[in-house]
Amino acid sequence: MRAARRPEPSTFLSAELHPQSQYPLEYPSYSFHLPLSRPVFDPHHFTHSSIMPGHSRRRYIRLEFISGQNLKVPSWRTPAGICVSINVDSWRRWKSSVKVPSFEESVVWGDTVTLSSHASSALSLEIRASYELGRRLGSGEIIGKLQVSWGKLLDYGDEPFNLYFPPVWGIHPSLTLKITVVNACDNQNDALSGSLVEHKIARDTDAGHAHLAKYMTSMTVSQLKHAMQRFQLVLDQCRVGHLDRATALTNLAWARLIGYINNHLQDIDTAISLFRDAFALRPQCHPDHALSLDNLANALTWRHRRKGTASDIREITQLYHELLRPEGTYLHSMAAGANGVDCVIRRCNDLPIDAFDEGIHLRRVVLELCPLGHQLRPRALDKLSWALSLRFGQHGNIDDIDTSIQLRRAAMSLCPEGHDDRDYYLSNLALSLVFRFNHHGRPDDLDEAISLYEEALCLCPVGHEGRDTLLHNLGGILVTCFKKHIDVDYITQAVSILREALTLRPPEHPYRDVTLNTLALALKNRYDRSDVSGDINEAIDCYRESLRLMRLDDPERHKTLHNLSSALCSRFTHTQENEDVEEAITLCQESLAALSSLHPSRHFSYIWLNVAYLSRYRTLHEPADLSLSIDNFRLASRHPTQGFPSRIIQAYNWTDAAEEYDHESALEAYSIFFELLDAHLATRSSPTSRREAAAAFRDISRLPVDAASCAIRSDNLSQAVEFVEQGRGQQWSLASRLKTPVEDLESVNPTLAHDYLELSKLVSNAAQSSATITDRAAADLAALEYRRLTRQWEAVVTQIRDIRAFSRFLLPPLYEDLQAAARHGPVIILIASQYSCSAIIVPISGDPHHVPLSITLADLKALKDRFTRAIREASRMNPAESRTDLIVLSRIIWDQIMSPIVDELKHVLKLKRYSRIWLCPTAAFTSIPLHAAHPFKTNPDRSKEPCLEDLYVCSYTPTLSALVRSRQLMKKRVTPSFVAIGQGQPGEGKGKALLAVDSELELVYELVPATANRSTISGDAATRAGALNALEQNTWVHLACHGKQDRTQPYNSHFVMRDEHLTLLDIMERDIPHAEFAFLSACHTAVGDETTPDEVIHLAAGLQFSGFKSVIGTLWEVDDSVAKHVVKAFYENMFKDLKDGMMDCTKAAWALNRATHAVKKEVPLEQRMVFVHIGV
Repeated sequence: MRAARRPEPSTFLSAELHPQSQYPLEYPSYSFHLPLSRPVFDPHHFTHSSIMPGHSRRRYIRLEFISGQNLKVPSWRTPAGICVSINVDSWRRWKSSVKVPSFEESVVWGDTVTLSSHASSALSLEIRASYELGRRLGSGEIIGKLQVSWGKLLDYGDEPFNLYFPPVWGIHPSLTLKITVVNACDNQNDALSGSLVEHKIARDTDAGHAHLAKYMTSMTVSQLKHAMQRFQLVLDQCRVGHLDRATALTNLAWARLIGYINNHLQDIDTAISLFRDAFALRPQCHPDHALSLDNLANALTWRHRRKGTASDIREITQLYHELLRPEGTYLHSMAAGANGVDCVIRRCNDLPIDAFDEGIHLRRVVLELCPLGHQLRPRALDKLSWALSLRFGQHGNIDDIDTSIQLRRAAMSLCPEGHDDRDYYLSNLALSLVFRFNHHGRPDDLDEAISLYEEALCLCPVGHEGRDTLLHNLGGILVTCFKKHIDVDYITQAVSILREALTLRPPEHPYRDVTLNTLALALKNRYDRSDVSGDINEAIDCYRESLRLMRLDDPERHKTLHNLSSALCSRFTHTQENEDVEEAITLCQESLAALSSLHPSRHFSYIWLNVAYLSRYRTLHEPADLSLSIDNFRLASRHPTQGFPSRIIQAYNWTDAAEEYDHESALEAYSIFFELLDAHLATRSSPTSRREAAAAFRDISRLPVDAASCAIRSDNLSQAVEFVEQGRGQQWSLASRLKTPVEDLESVNPTLAHDYLELSKLVSNAAQSSATITDRAAADLAALEYRRLTRQWEAVVTQIRDIRAFSRFLLPPLYEDLQAAARHGPVIILIASQYSCSAIIVPISGDPHHVPLSITLADLKALKDRFTRAIREASRMNPAESRTDLIVLSRIIWDQIMSPIVDELKHVLKLKRYSRIWLCPTAAFTSIPLHAAHPFKTNPDRSKEPCLEDLYVCSYTPTLSALVRSRQLMKKRVTPSFVAIGQGQPGEGKGKALLAVDSELELVYELVPATANRSTISGDAATRAGALNALEQNTWVHLACHGKQDRTQPYNSHFVMRDEHLTLLDIMERDIPHAEFAFLSACHTAVGDETTPDEVIHLAAGLQFSGFKSVIGTLWEVDDSVAKHVVKAFYENMFKDLKDGMMDCTKAAWALNRATHAVKKEVPLEQRMVFVHIGV
């Protein structure tokens, strides 16, 4: 997509000159203003003299040349200076000083001359343009001639007045003069120059200027040839060593360049060579050095525009850097008018956009010359943003596109509603947002871009010159929306809009190829969804026409090549026409050949090569095609300059293909997927944005368990454990990396440990502050700062990893590291994959054990739904009623899930009864109360078959790393303090009153040992701030209130306080390393979100993350009236037989086990199942 174009303010030669027109095709803006403040003088009007020669009294007239305006040069060359000359008589001429014109084509002289009124009957004036500041060759090019009678001039008296000359390019040049009658000559005639008889080379030079001016006004090629002949004659006479050779070279070069611009000459290299020779003859100390530099830059600019010579851009940039550097140069002198350095700025703004560092630095310098309030600041901002966008497209650095967006926001802010260029800047900002979305996947960028394009379109009604570009870009973004949302309305609208754009870009339009390409993309996407053969055939035809219109060296050609390849692959899958897939492969190979090894677009060529080979494999079943397809999956997913979202999708597709065809690369594909996803999420500053970034990938939740299943099938149980941990624990591991203890590092390298901790604080603070920003521009700035700090933090982490003992610092843990979670009992990971369901037991020591399960993923989903219904039904029953459905479901859990695991624990691991075990469920397993598995079976001897909790003391852990981290933090213990927080009257609209909360708090207070520092917070004191403060100040917490799990945004899950909700995010932002135990007597505190791999995100896990090592949570709604029975039994067991009077949070799982057994008569089954233990 390209931004809207419009004629822009420009310097000389910024637009091509039309051979059939008197005027340039595009005018510089400063040439349009024609109103004249004074009448135009007709040269023929002044024929009679008021003072006749021979008058008895000789009188003298002093002329003061104050200034000149609208001094446009007929040839459109940029003059070095402007002067006025007076032909006094047949042998004498007076010339003013040569002054450099301002960008408004005005000059200030202040020169005076005293002439005798008897010398002639009229004043004969000429305005001439000089192309040299130093030694001059000839009189220069004539801008205007005028003859005015002395009498008419004297009519003006002593007041300044204007003389208007015949028009040049539709505008009248003018001089401002003042005339005074004096009685003495004051020896002014000494300033008069000598003879009008010039040297031949000067006459030929002036003749060349005259022919060139006539050529420009008439477009008569013969005049151009005459000009070139005259200038060549002069050059032939100015041999090597001649003082005027540089001027002669320059004049001939200009004639050739102007002819090239107007397509009457095809050779520009000769002109550039002549300019180079002239430049070489004018070293830095020469007064015309800067002028020659500017001439050469101008010619190189035109060659780049026509031929795209890449080396020209860098040379142009270097030349303009030199122009900007020294004060007092030609351009700075020329810019000394009302607009300051505007001339320099406009010239630099008119340079070709390039992505080289030198060019970007030049544009930063130009921007510095345009402070806030400067009329050219929006253009300077825009040009720099284009350069950064181009570099982003070539190298994929996210900072470049972020900065580009910042600059375009700034430019747009300077063009409020009603500004002529607002549509242009709206469109360009939208374009940058689309670029960032395609690279970074931020959905709000897409939404904002659509809004900006729609606003811009309203400013460009039918007939507006920029409407075609806006329609094209909006159509392209709607295609992107369709691919993201799979909403057919988007693609239908896109096709319609792009067809309209194409009608505005007829065959001769320079950007027709671009719209054909985007229309074809829309048709191809619609075909993939609706399978209408007409769409794919039209798409292919559009791509082919687009290619025919493009130059072979067009830098965007590779995109059309791989897009056509994708369309041919789509058609091949339906028609099986082999020539389609063969051509698709050839096209992708051609596109790759045109791109450098690190160009971001190589990624897309790899994608379509992979699709082509895989399509052919599915038809011909040649193993080589499958291998080639996998190779291109690998290249596409590992291409470093492409954004993470597209690479993640390719790794995801690779896992699917490897699984479908049982390819040996499957484990590699899963590894790359998790590596890329981790890197992508790390670019997000807040937990919420990381979770949204993960959720943007459909079906991502199945990847960790599918990867583990693949590893199990490959007999690699250790890697299966690592996959589950890495895939499901990403949110917690990314959040906890800034809270990692560094005591061991401090003993080895205290300086590095200090740097790590300080940068971790800075990164954490930046993340927290950015989370509260709502303004998009401020959010972009915060994101840049976050990435800057993160890069510093990562550099320190790299240094830490260079220390041998810390080589795995903050890397995904290996099986050997994770086994520490099983130090006090085995951890059972339950894997629910579409390929298989099984359990992996991580023992205290040794290799993991695999327990295959007969249950399927579909069975688990059905079981989960049945449990949900059974719990809902049970909540409506009387406590005495039998929970038949729950009993049946608990038996299924035992028979199909836990019984095989218990057999392994008993008979293989020889695990003793009442030992601790930890359950780590995944996917569909997370919503099933595994700890409630019960055979409900009577043995022949009338004894009851033991249930899981009769055999072992069960706990849960969201991840193995969470359990390891909690154990590490257990090393630091402080004197315990206990707070009970309750909110039974949450306020209007926040839930029903919990009548038993106050009595529960009193009960807890009585049961807590008197040796502990006890306190209670309830009623009006139980606010969000009060609860947070209590969590930070106490090591043991009991929380009784409403709890709510937010399944759409789990970080908004919360406890209901008196004023505001106490959210999971609030808790996570606290670091409470000395915290030990929390009892969450609230609903839904230990069940997470199943739509991402982070089903482990829930309130209980959040408390564990913030520092609580042992947590009691709930799986569903808690009955306020019976919860107190469980609470009483729990604390009675918890605080029974305290060793040395010290409360021990590691007893919590055992205490809960005993409590649920103790309250069987008072508490119904579903209310005993609801409580679970998490942690140590």
